[in-house]
Amino acid sequence: MKKYVLLDRDGVINEESPTFIKSPDEWLPLEKSLEAIALLSQNGFDIVVITNQSGLARGLFDEKTLTEIHQKMRDEVAKVGGEIEAIYFCPHQTSDLCECRKPKAGLLKQFAADYDVDLKDIYFVGDSLRDIQAAQNAGAIPVLVKTGNGAKTLQQNPQFFTSILIFENLYDTAKHLTIG
Repeated sequence: MKKYVLLDRDGVINEESPTFIKSPDEWLPLEKSLEAIALLSQNGFDIVVITNQSGLARGLFDEKTLTEIHQKMRDEVAKVGGEIEAIYFCPHQTSDLCECRKPKAGLLKQFAADYDVDLKDIYFVGDSLRDIQAAQNAGAIPVLVKTGNGAKTLQQNPQFFTSILIFENLYDTAKHLTIG
């Protein structure tokens, strides 16, 4: 049986940007995040990225550029021995009232349908309240990392200290999931 780990992108794998990641050059991996994905991949986990990309709806970049950004991410992960199985993204803004924009569960449910899996045993790693809510709304296991917006999210939601898994970064998460 395949094992999956779902990851938010910005703030978990790469640096968060308040002005959006608009080109492959602006996509910069967080320290040891690529190695974390490699560690997970080498220990039998398939990695799936679940990300809001409202920059598309805002006209900040087009789908071709987003594909180039994601190809750079995949290439950088592959260089250290990891692999990203799939990337799901929401191209909408909050005002579009879609079902795929986190904190709604649409992207996670689409992944579950595509891969015929039950989300109850699948970890979703994020750095924001909407990531945690999306995991909860979909029935997945929420994990918060303190990178990106994670430290602020934790400060604003102290109940997470006792209700969900929390790690310093994606690498610490990967170590926990692979060592048990």
